[in-house]
Amino acid sequence: MTVVNGFLGAVGDTPLIRLKGISEETGCEILGKAEFMNPGGSVKDRAALAMVLRAEDLGELTPGGIVVEGTAGNTGIGLAHVCNARGYRCVIVMPNNQSPEKVRLLETLGAEVHQIPVVPYSNPNQYQKVAQRVAAALPGAIWSNQFDNTANREIHARTTGPEIWAQTDGRIDAFVAASGTGGTIAGVSEYLKSRRQSVRIVLADPPGSSLYSYIRTGTLQATGAGSITEGIGIARVTANLKDAPIDDAVHIEDADTVRYVYRLLREEGLFLGGTSGINVAAAVRVARELGPGHTIVTVLCDSGARYQSRLFNPEWLEQKGFAAFAPPPAPGVPVPLRESLVA
Repeated sequence: MTVVNGFLGAVGDTPLIRLKGISEETGCEILGKAEFMNPGGSVKDRAALAMVLRAEDLGELTPGGIVVEGTAGNTGIGLAHVCNARGYRCVIVMPNNQSPEKVRLLETLGAEVHQIPVVPYSNPNQYQKVAQRVAAALPGAIWSNQFDNTANREIHARTTGPEIWAQTDGRIDAFVAASGTGGTIAGVSEYLKSRRQSVRIVLADPPGSSLYSYIRTGTLQATGAGSITEGIGIARVTANLKDAPIDDAVHIEDADTVRYVYRLLREEGLFLGGTSGINVAAAVRVARELGPGHTIVTVLCDSGARYQSRLFNPEWLEQKGFAAFAPPPAPGVPVPLRESLVA
């Protein structure tokens, strides 16, 4: 029997899941790192843990302190869990276009949530900048600063990358992931490239983000309009993403993201969010480019339960024009419930 030490000890060591349908379809082994199985429910648990522990080690966060973060949701959820485990107060500033499920979960976890209007990063009232000011105004508070706090990148280089290498016995040809803060793809790529330089690293980018152009041309320029995805896509190079050894990028339209979210649900039994959809769509694209016989690893980031009112809401999908890419369950014969079977 293996016993871990509380919430913190349960973070990481997530399994790789073979995605049977698309593996057989492409002739490649397409494997998903099951980060939704972290105790707080997402890949961001790793960054949350790393940032709090670093602040403690530096003496910036002391007993009874406050952790403030600007987040689209998952990092805040991870921080709220870690703060509960370590005895800190958690204050979250988030843009008001995120799913209501995330807000309710944060509040249930005891975080103080402030939703503010969506504005460009250049605006002083952008949510990350507001979080920085909030932290500066609160005695005993730190701003965890997930985008530029390299503890985020380092924990993926120290844990996620080595886990993937060990789980594939080093037989990995490509790693594919979207980028929000850049911590996951940068940390994993740093480790994998240190083991074998030929491992191909590909960034998956949604509409409205500038990273596809940046990786391809070195210039930050948005590709397409905005996206329905949450927490990924950005218009700047963060400290976490800077100088990451990324070989290429693919642009994935929202229609493909929705299509693969529902393929994961219907074919694999995996109820996952939009970032998992874009990651898998990009992994399939890379598999087809490389050809049969290769192994591609991507990230299954979080549960679909955080997006039920949107991504899994037929009315919302209809309004957004994506209903055709989200097939309903196959119809079946209703099971008769006889009165004699009901107590």
